[in-house]
Amino acid sequence: MLTRRFFTLFALLSLFCLNTFSYAQSEPVFASADRLGIAHISSVDVPRSEERYARALELGAGWNRWPLYWDRVEQPNGDFEWDAYDDLVREDLGYDLQLNVILLGIPQHQREGEIMRGLMQPIFADGSDTPAPGKAANPNNPWAMFVQVAVERYRPGGTLARSEDWAEGVGVRVWEIWNEPDYEFFWSGTVFDYSRLLKTAYLVIETLDPEATVMVGGLLYPTQENYLAQILSIYQDEPEPERYNWYMDAVAVHNYGDSWRSGWLTLVARQTLVEFGIEKPIWITETGVPIWDDYPGPLWAQDDPDARALLATADEQAAFMIQSAVYAWAEGAQVIIYHQLYDDCGNQPPGTDFAPSASEGVCRPGEICAGDVFGIFRNPDNAICFSQHPQPDSARPVASAFALLAEVFSQPFSRRGIIDDVREDNAILITFTRPERDERVVIVWNTDEEPLEFALPALNEAAALYVYGIEGGQTIRAEEGSYLLTLPAATMPRQRFLEDRRSVDIGGSPLILVEQVSDSDALAQLEYLTFESTERPPDLATPEAVVLGDRQIAQLIEISPTGVSFYSTDNARVRSLPSTEGTQVLGTLRIGDALPVTGRLADNSWWRISYNEGEGWVAAFLGEVYGAVESVPIIEVVLPTPEVTQEQPTVEPTPAS
Repeated sequence: MLTRRFFTLFALLSLFCLNTFSYAQSEPVFASADRLGIAHISSVDVPRSEERYARALELGAGWNRWPLYWDRVEQPNGDFEWDAYDDLVREDLGYDLQLNVILLGIPQHQREGEIMRGLMQPIFADGSDTPAPGKAANPNNPWAMFVQVAVERYRPGGTLARSEDWAEGVGVRVWEIWNEPDYEFFWSGTVFDYSRLLKTAYLVIETLDPEATVMVGGLLYPTQENYLAQILSIYQDEPEPERYNWYMDAVAVHNYGDSWRSGWLTLVARQTLVEFGIEKPIWITETGVPIWDDYPGPLWAQDDPDARALLATADEQAAFMIQSAVYAWAEGAQVIIYHQLYDDCGNQPPGTDFAPSASEGVCRPGEICAGDVFGIFRNPDNAICFSQHPQPDSARPVASAFALLAEVFSQPFSRRGIIDDVREDNAILITFTRPERDERVVIVWNTDEEPLEFALPALNEAAALYVYGIEGGQTIRAEEGSYLLTLPAATMPRQRFLEDRRSVDIGGSPLILVEQVSDSDALAQLEYLTFESTERPPDLATPEAVVLGDRQIAQLIEISPTGVSFYSTDNARVRSLPSTEGTQVLGTLRIGDALPVTGRLADNSWWRISYNEGEGWVAAFLGEVYGAVESVPIIEVVLPTPEVTQEQPTVEPTPAS
């Protein structure tokens, strides 16, 4: 049976906690965060060890993400070699990690041009694309065959589970289909090719494990094109996409460097799904930022701003970890996976190594003297790459940031958060609720390049204040109705996505405040605003509409498949027809909601919008419309004729005869 190596890990962690980082230096506790993970805790390309698992588990990681390469397992003669992946899956599940496994790679003998041969062949052996329990994949579609063999081997109740006598439900349940298919480095085929790849994988996996999660491969969005919308548009033209769940159970996106963009990409994915009448979980399966001020990074970049463009310091990396995660969770992301546990080899070939002194000088042509520094931990001295750090196998500040997130967010919290990022003081506030504990969680940081004295309105007399790098929560008491906080300055200038929203990519070190909310009215308001309750409190203050900047307007236009968006500046009722008389109210938009515009009246007094898997109408004066309005079709609407009650003449009673 599957068991956990508790006693061995306890011994390892007793040593680990004495000499690594200051956060949580108490007795090891394996309380993992279900919505937080780390990439490459293990993989077939890195040495697996109890020490690596100990690192990840002590931090609180609940998920591991790694690739299963088709070209690594299928031999030219058609046989499959699974030994390395069998060992990997056994080890990961033995430590109770949940697995996000990426299916990708093309064996050379299965390649045809930019994609695999036979991808357009029928998916199943009966010559159809119709799934049914027990159906076999088509041998003339090698991708379908690979997916079938891989999933059957590692699913709960599959080949490996039976041979190991695993308990019911133990196995791989999340399958990510390719990595960054919208980035040519990983996928050279067309979007149509990828949509076929995803559909094939989904239908094959559905026949083997209907409870599995099949996820769109992490989208990088390296251009302004909406790859997810293109996939869904292709599926929309198929006969019954709804019958097969649009060939996906979840969507993954990736974000590096700009913490705010993790939330924005989550919003882009969510709004895109809404446009097609779909609601699905959204994951961030890669997020991080590389650093320059620690080996094997380019330490010489200290005096060369151009050389450190797109790179952060170790402290900024820690701040990014928290900011990226809470932005994404606030917009509805389900799971956040940080990239990655160790530096390992990054994008450099195995064996790349050099002394720290080399990273302090100027690189000569053809010489590799800097590597990708994403790791929560520095490589040990026996690593196959970058093995010469003077403090091998030690933690960077991001370890404390991750551990803090895992502690605070290991308890159930709201599906969405309240983002307050348009403030004159340049602070960012993101608020969540923990309904089971009647608590609010506030994350606050500074985007100004000077320290900020900040007063956070209190809902109680005291709260727990968390700072990464400092053990545990510290009690802070309210003074005159506020918690007085000093927010460190931001130091990461904006380099990636130039616009007028903020002057920095990464804000200053965040503070996290957890407060019990005893006032039932205040709690009801918070739960409504974080989407934990659908009942609007009667005394909820109406928020003021935000004045959008040019970049935010451009984003609204970009995420709308029609290129035109309605932005609600009031609590706007959505109606079945463009009239307040005799029409059905379909729902109400909150201030700040944005939805695609699909039609209009000739005088632009009403806009037709995509709403709840259909369409509705909203009065123009209740919001703003952004985009090329003239491109929106004019809709001729025949309104119902109001019933007119005519006044009846008064009839005098006839005298009795």
